[in-house]
Amino acid sequence: MTDFSNELSRRAVLIALAAGAAALPFMRLAHAAGFPGIGAGGFGTLLNHASDSALNKLGVPGAFYGDPVVRIGLPTGGSSSGGGLGGMLGGVMSAGSKFGLTDGLTHKLNQAAGVAALQAKPVFHTAISHLSLSDAPGIIGKSDGATQYLHTSAGPDLHHKLRPMIDDALSQVGAFRMLESNTQLSALIGAGRDKLGESVTRQALNGIFTYIAAEERHLRANPMGPAGSVLKGMF
Repeated sequence: MTDFSNELSRRAVLIALAAGAAALPFMRLAHAAGFPGIGAGGFGTLLNHASDSALNKLGVPGAFYGDPVVRIGLPTGGSSSGGGLGGMLGGVMSAGSKFGLTDGLTHKLNQAAGVAALQAKPVFHTAISHLSLSDAPGIIGKSDGATQYLHTSAGPDLHHKLRPMIDDALSQVGAFRMLESNTQLSALIGAGRDKLGESVTRQALNGIFTYIAAEERHLRANPMGPAGSVLKGMF
């Protein structure tokens, strides 16, 4: 038992040393910058570049609706999950009628998500600046590790901060007005203002993170690009 325990201890030490070695380049960068968190270090810069680029792309009119991967869908059958038509009148209305009734609202939801995306840069910058280093090896070892870390650490707070922007945008583009002026449409999707705003916020944030992850992978693969001065040699 003693030999077995010693072997386990030896392996544990080796694993810890390997993890520490993997984190050293990033730890040195953060230390040199004089900040304990990652917000002012290389990964903070990486995430700021990635989020800005993602939000710029999704803020272009028609961007959310034009990409099936991030397109905002309607709540279905009174739930707050997005996608699909569903609804309580499904057995009464033809598919064509349902599409005609809901397509205009779907476009407005995606338009609102784009409007909010352009306004969300400061919110993401603040969330990034508040991140603290606790999983450097995990961040370094994945092509979208920084995005995953941001999503896990700040996702709920970003949802909370993005929600009023989405609600304002839904009002601005006339989505709430359209929903409340048509009882048939409201019954079809089974949602009022609150559920609609919650659904759009959740879907928009998922889409934003999808785009941030793609931008992070691109920046990692092209360290001499916009963030090259900070990212060079990090990976």
